Amino acid sequence: MLLACAAPAQAGDVRPINLPAGKLGDAVAALGRQAGVSVSVPDRAIWRARVPAVRGEMTVRQALDRLLAGTNARAVALDARSWRIARAPPRASRPAPPPPAPPPPAEEPPEADIIVVASKRETTFGGYAGQVSRVEGEDLALGAPAGTEAVATQVASVTSTHFGAGRNKLFVRGIADSSFTGPTQATVGQYFGDVRLTYNAPDPGLKLLDVAAVEVLEGPQGTLYGAGSLGGIIRVTRNAPQLQITGAEIGGGVSFTEHGEAGGDLSGVINLPLVEDAVALRAVGYLTREGGYIDDAGRGIADVNRTDIHGGRVMLRLAPGDDWTIDIGATLQDIDARDSQYADRDAPELARRSSIAQPYSDQYRLAELVIAKQWDDLRFVSSTGYVRQTVTERFDATTDPQEPRAFDQINEIELISTENRLARPMDEGYGWILGMSLLRNESELRRAIGPIGEPRPATGVRNRIDEATLYAEASVEPVRGLTLSAGGRVTHSRLSGEGLDVGRMLNFADRQMQADRDETTVLPSVSIVAEPIADVSLFARYQEGFRPGGLAVSDDFIRQFANDEVRSIETGVRYGVPGVDGLTLAATFAYTRWNNIQADFVDGAGLPTTANIGNGRIYSWDFRLGWRPLPGLSLDAGFVVNDGEITDPQPAFRLATLAELPNVAETGGRFGFDWRTFLSDTVDLRVAGWARYIGKSRLGVGPILGGPQGDYVDTGLTARIGFGRYGVTLGATNLTDSVGNRFSLGSPFDLFRADAITPLRPRTFRIGLDTRF
Repeated sequence: MLLACAAPAQAGDVRPINLPAGKLGDAVAALGRQAGVSVSVPDRAIWRARVPAVRGEMTVRQALDRLLAGTNARAVALDARSWRIARAPPRASRPAPPPPAPPPPAEEPPEADIIVVASKRETTFGGYAGQVSRVEGEDLALGAPAGTEAVATQVASVTSTHFGAGRNKLFVRGIADSSFTGPTQATVGQYFGDVRLTYNAPDPGLKLLDVAAVEVLEGPQGTLYGAGSLGGIIRVTRNAPQLQITGAEIGGGVSFTEHGEAGGDLSGVINLPLVEDAVALRAVGYLTREGGYIDDAGRGIADVNRTDIHGGRVMLRLAPGDDWTIDIGATLQDIDARDSQYADRDAPELARRSSIAQPYSDQYRLAELVIAKQWDDLRFVSSTGYVRQTVTERFDATTDPQEPRAFDQINEIELISTENRLARPMDEGYGWILGMSLLRNESELRRAIGPIGEPRPATGVRNRIDEATLYAEASVEPVRGLTLSAGGRVTHSRLSGEGLDVGRMLNFADRQMQADRDETTVLPSVSIVAEPIADVSLFARYQEGFRPGGLAVSDDFIRQFANDEVRSIETGVRYGVPGVDGLTLAATFAYTRWNNIQADFVDGAGLPTTANIGNGRIYSWDFRLGWRPLPGLSLDAGFVVNDGEITDPQPAFRLATLAELPNVAETGGRFGFDWRTFLSDTVDLRVAGWARYIGKSRLGVGPILGGPQGDYVDTGLTARIGFGRYGVTLGATNLTDSVGNRFSLGSPFDLFRADAITPLRPRTFRIGLDTRF
């Protein structure tokens, strides 16, 4: 991204532009500073092209069109504030027409549609068959460094457990399996660009600093993303290293939580070209402290749940020429929580009684290599990632207050994935994508239980899966305004596993069950998009998804759980493009059939385990509205309804009188506003606020895990005043200082008492400073 000082512009905003004649690279750098947009130019020859001066009141699109007039390049809108300049596709040879007359200066060029980057083939927002949400990076950067929880506050269809940063489970569109994190694969795929972040691990809670945008594609997304995308995918687009721009940004703040401890944060970004037009480095670093606010009356300690997070990432970009790019990167983050964040339902607010501390940590490491090549209308991408994640937890397993006991669990996950694809964006009536991927994921879950300092090993499990996949998707436009698409994915999986710390006789008895097994899965998809009138699109699609099976521990026994799969039909209507048009509307309905639902729950000993609990169905509705009533003022609202039920439970779960799917609120919604204005030529103001309602849900399946949760409203308000290169931010969350109950789980050994709640963080104020240079 070009590090800009101006208040970022919406795609249709008109503002003063003054760009110099000369190299295109110098002109777009000036445009980035003046309009607060990101313009990337990966082609070195285009970067050096000569362009005329451009001056006047105009939109970013108009400025780019005038800069590129007479060149062999075009501007592609990636989102409302990000653009890429690429070579224009060659046109068929034909007799040269007489030169056209230049357009009148006042003529308004057509606005570009937004690109859905997660579609993997630059599908436009209007041409995408499905519900898609986009959160701009500047919205995530407004305030303290935030993780996936910030996406959930912006997108009504995204929900999460609240076990603590680094061990939460994410859900999209009401497709939720359970509250616990075990050997099952996640229902939501998470990606940093083209690289997969997790497989069967919790959300790592990476801080979303220096990102261009986050896209949420509602699922299933089996054709393009394969296993683990039942509910959808969340894709983070980071700001790439810039080959021509040297810049940096530093920010920090202090926070004050009522009824709790103070906290703070510090972060920095630097972009450094190392070889002109050929090599650049971009690095991000951060550290945060989230002050505690839960008191443990049993041990007489206040504010026990303090959490420290530190991490960073680095990316080296090489541009050897001829439209090749090579990105080499690394990401790391450590989360250390001093204690859990739950309270007792019947205790004083924000308090509980425990016999021991229940700390946890999450260590996350990612290495990646992404190679890309652009040929006119074809794009090749090869991405490879290596992930290592270790989650260490301690729970209070005390039954006699005089003899404190601990349950310790260590989950180590190692993931290697690679994907290679070739795609042609939709143009001249057709587009397609063809890809292949390989993946290996190995997880090792070790457990111990007993007196403090003398825990005894308990049965654990090791699971490994190897996947090989081919996929393809193609679209055609038989008549203008009608697009038909079809695709498919074939995945061959090899699963293996074994028990850890298992008795000799039990291990012998389970040997056959632990043998390797092979499975082949085919996932088809079809869709249709129609644009009967300008700015209106109707769509329908059918898609499937799956998760592979594995081994789990239950009451010291090892047992298998089978694949689960979903089949979904979705239909919807959209009007306008968010971030471009002054009024946007969207409504979707989806019916999902879920077979052999995998769920993590607790066994008779109170320990987490996994099983197939039966078949179910989900009805979901999603309604969205966006409106810009005045220049600089944006309003948005969203409302979701989910109706999920286990319709055919397995025999072991048929006695459960409560058949609703866990962690699925029947209703939810959000409202937000964003107001931007200039107080003078050098001072700008931005104020943004939101309120989100989370409806009632249940912790798990059956009467034991039927504890209620949800039914609360969370809020936030942030203002930033910019003084050229400097900015001051004032923010507050949980404005009403409500307690609520986000999650009814503390220790799995207390589930039979059903008295745990996870309150909202009390009202918190933050003041921050930032500067760019």
